[in-house]
Amino acid sequence: MTALTHQIPLKFSHQLHPNHHQSHSKPRKTIKCNKASRNPGAWERKKQGYVDYDKGEHHVKEHVSGLRKDDIPRRYKLKVEADRFQKDWSITQVVNKIMTLNHWDDIDGVLNHWVGRFARKNYPVLIKEMTQLGSIEHANHVFRWMKNQKNYCAQNDIYNMMIRLHARHNHVDQARGLFFEMQEWKCKPDAETYNALINAHGRAGQWRWAMNIMEDMLRAAIPPSRSTYNNLINACGSSGNWREALKICKHMTDNGVGPDLVTHNIILSAYKTGAQYSKALSYFDLMKGTNIRPDTTTFNIRLHCLVKLGQYSEAADVFNSMRDRKSECPPDVVTFTSIMHMYSICGEIEKCKAVFDTMLAEGLKPNIVAYNTFLGAYASRGMNEEALGVFNEIKQSGLRPDIVSYTSLLNAYGRSRQPDKAREIFDSMRQHNWKPNIVSYNALIDAYGSSGRLAEAVEVLHEMEREGIQPNVVSISTLLAACGRCSEMVKIDSILSAAERRGIELNLVAYNSAIGSYMNVGEYDKALALYKSMRKKIKPDCVTYNVLINACCRMSKYDQAVDFLDEMTNLKIPMSKEGRVAEAESMFTKMKEAGCQPDVIAYTTMIHAYGESEKWEKAYAIFQEMEANDIQPNLIACSALMRAFNKASQPAKVLSVLEYMKEKDLLVNEGIFFEVISACSLLRDWKTVIDLTKVMEPSLHKISTGLMNHLLRFLGKSGRMETMMKVFLKIVGSGTEIGYPTYSIVLKNLLAAGNWRKYMEVLQWMEEAGLEPSIEMYRNLLFFAQRSGGADLIGIIQERIDSLKSKPGNLISPKKISQCPLSASDLTDVAMN
Repeated sequence: MTALTHQIPLKFSHQLHPNHHQSHSKPRKTIKCNKASRNPGAWERKKQGYVDYDKGEHHVKEHVSGLRKDDIPRRYKLKVEADRFQKDWSITQVVNKIMTLNHWDDIDGVLNHWVGRFARKNYPVLIKEMTQLGSIEHANHVFRWMKNQKNYCAQNDIYNMMIRLHARHNHVDQARGLFFEMQEWKCKPDAETYNALINAHGRAGQWRWAMNIMEDMLRAAIPPSRSTYNNLINACGSSGNWREALKICKHMTDNGVGPDLVTHNIILSAYKTGAQYSKALSYFDLMKGTNIRPDTTTFNIRLHCLVKLGQYSEAADVFNSMRDRKSECPPDVVTFTSIMHMYSICGEIEKCKAVFDTMLAEGLKPNIVAYNTFLGAYASRGMNEEALGVFNEIKQSGLRPDIVSYTSLLNAYGRSRQPDKAREIFDSMRQHNWKPNIVSYNALIDAYGSSGRLAEAVEVLHEMEREGIQPNVVSISTLLAACGRCSEMVKIDSILSAAERRGIELNLVAYNSAIGSYMNVGEYDKALALYKSMRKKIKPDCVTYNVLINACCRMSKYDQAVDFLDEMTNLKIPMSKEGRVAEAESMFTKMKEAGCQPDVIAYTTMIHAYGESEKWEKAYAIFQEMEANDIQPNLIACSALMRAFNKASQPAKVLSVLEYMKEKDLLVNEGIFFEVISACSLLRDWKTVIDLTKVMEPSLHKISTGLMNHLLRFLGKSGRMETMMKVFLKIVGSGTEIGYPTYSIVLKNLLAAGNWRKYMEVLQWMEEAGLEPSIEMYRNLLFFAQRSGGADLIGIIQERIDSLKSKPGNLISPKKISQCPLSASDLTDVAMN
């Protein structure tokens, strides 16, 4: 092994500094002393490096000397020279010795042997080094020792560092105590003190306290900085109070403190925490009109919101754009974790694994959240062996499995009908000092209940209560479903009574489970009574009626089944996809059994039904069966199969159907064109779309607005601006009426490409078509004008924006153009001149 430990003779950039993200916001403090001329390098940070060429690792540490024996006053120097136990250590050496001890060991003994304790100016640097390491027990011990020294003098910077350390550990009361203590030592809090205290309360979700501290700061005549506002906005946003966060942001702007990238990210995070995902995406679009460029954190929040809204295709586009070599915002562990979560929701376990492997291949080290997401994907499908493999990987990587890891593994064994194994994992969780939460108990109840072991499931419920954890509606729903599987009528009654005694309100899932359980044990009257009770509180869904109708049919109560069907129709509750597929399959089978050969319409109907229920394998099998029976698929059948492939995220198979159509000389219609564009969007295959666009060129003026917008959006994202403009001009020249959304897509793509001159030209076309551009469109243009447009163009754009602002309702929706002093044509003339 070749390992070298030496001082690296190169100048490292400040990015190696552990607190670089804080150092840029305020000037670095320097400590002056009488001996500075004799020891100018006392406070200089010297970097030391460790290089291991065999493992390909390197580590960099900083060494701070501080004031040593030669720098302390003469009276102390004489005192320590005769004592052989006094050590002339540097500050870094003292910190390293303290950190090797447990916090209950004799830390005072180490500090009392340190000669540097006689230099008061060593104390702020010592506390800074301690707080950077994050051990709050050691830092508190050193701080207490420091206050007992005769030459100690309380200083703001020492208290500020200690308050920030307590904030990192969510010790709000201790941070507040230090705030009052420093005032008793005659230290007047400054802006940094208030910022640290607001940050402490924000991390704990105590946003009202943070607001009060801000008011105290203003009463003390200390002007808030951008960091102050950011901390306060974060305090509100982390509590999900996004409305209050927006108010503070507006107040911040009104006070002349402009938001920065951190502010925008905090606002986006507030929307995310408050489950306002659509608002977060709208705010992101507004943010792009400013001079502030988003970073990886910004895109991660956007990615999270897209996944929550089910916009998986756009989420994949964002992920791919971040992975592009030219991207300024490369993906990090959080990015990969969000994409893994997306594929886990979709049931695409193989793609989830591929993303995890890609993350490892790109040199990113997964954290516990990434591992838990991967583990949860396997657990959701009951793949217990794969889940156990990921669980062992967590241990091998040096991380400690947390309660989420254990619960996911427990759930994997429960879904694979191995309740005893699930119990072993549950007990192992306790052995490793993790206290099971309500999610863990519910997973164990489900493991026993799904295997028909109802008595043990009920015992887990009692065990949970003995541990002081109250069951919730999920616990009750799980037990009710288990009762139906075990045909335990008495247990159903007792569980419903137990829920009522505990004040647990049944939700829709719980009612459906109870009604289905009563029906399974033949208790029709009780099921009907529970259904009537449910109607007074909650609106039933398709699952409720499917349970009732199927049970009535089994009991030969056909009149009641028809009544339930009529009631379902009157309430306009759609039948489930599964119900439609089952009915279609039954009729299709009976048709073939009766010797009636299905025609192309029957086959197409089955392909469509399977596609709607996201069963693309069966849809493809029906398509192949149609070919085997010498029935030529038509355009509708091909379009239905393509739609099924796109729904299942199988874009390559869509293009294979397109090749099949070419072989059979089938023409391309609008539906086929739409599905091919969707598939190529995932594959980033712009060439196929352009070739198909040339084929569709004679009929482009006849396509629908939705398909036209879909095509323009894809061409713009692919960077094919010339092709996009050619298609757009052909549609405009054909006399087709083009609406505001189409213009917005074209302008958005031109803005992304930086083609601002063409952007102005399209704005002029828009006005000539009788559509008024929005204020935001002119603001986007203003950014480019400030860079290269000239003062005349800037003035005209700003005047245009002011003119639009004066119109009522213009910020809400675009309206028909009225008489305005300036137009987009004026802008074009100035730009050309």
